[in-house]
Amino acid sequence: MRVGNRHGRWRDEGGMGRGLLNAMASLRIEVISLFPEMFSAISEYGITSRAVKQGLLQLTCWNPRDYTTDRHHTVDDRPFGGGPGMVMKIKPLEDALVQARQAAGDAAKVIYLSPQGRQLNQAAVRELAQEEAIILIAGRYEGIDERFIEAHVDEEWSIGDYVLSGGELPAMVLIDAVTRLLPGALGHVDSAEEDSFTDGLLDCPHYTRPEVYADQRVPDVLLSGNHAHIRRWRLQQSLGRTYERRADLLESRSLSGEEKKLLAEYIRERDDS
Repeated sequence: MRVGNRHGRWRDEGGMGRGLLNAMASLRIEVISLFPEMFSAISEYGITSRAVKQGLLQLTCWNPRDYTTDRHHTVDDRPFGGGPGMVMKIKPLEDALVQARQAAGDAAKVIYLSPQGRQLNQAAVRELAQEEAIILIAGRYEGIDERFIEAHVDEEWSIGDYVLSGGELPAMVLIDAVTRLLPGALGHVDSAEEDSFTDGLLDCPHYTRPEVYADQRVPDVLLSGNHAHIRRWRLQQSLGRTYERRADLLESRSLSGEEKKLLAEYIRERDDS
């Protein structure tokens, strides 16, 4: 991961040499955050770390505190009209955004992670994975000055209807979800296509060795070697899980004839058991 500064330079952190971040990265993500160190979780662990090392993902963080001019590095102030908490000031955010735009290009989409935004879903993640560059704004406190949003933000996205301390965790969720769709990021070419939500359904159950554990056996169909039967079972389990846990997903999805039949069988077998 790289951390930028007000002079348009950056330093490498998290043990990643600059040579690992080549200019041919499939996706460039600039993050504006008061806590850039949090994003070492992206650059140092898991699939996102591998994507950084392979040059598929280029990640740079910009701290608005680096663009303040007072000795206290003030990035927030009291809200007009009163009320609790503090609001992030425009000027440090704008100056950080200028540097991020210079690094990512003027065409980069600016996204503010906000509870007021649309809820992030797999369809949105697919669209974002097609971008060449994204700038993420991670707010803190009571939020950021609305004038910054009106002037600079292209989209607002939320990861759910609950309260977090800031936008860093939502930003990391978005980065992880998008990275999984970058060609070459996953170890298995089919993994991204088989994930939950990719086809609008929850994932099916998965099992590994041993075949029997605490008197519970792996379903026989998975041991049969019959790939057609395995595919059918997995699809039926996905449909059944979605029906039981996220029926709203089925309401927005047109089921094929086979899927309708499999779901009806699942419901009938469940009710008879």
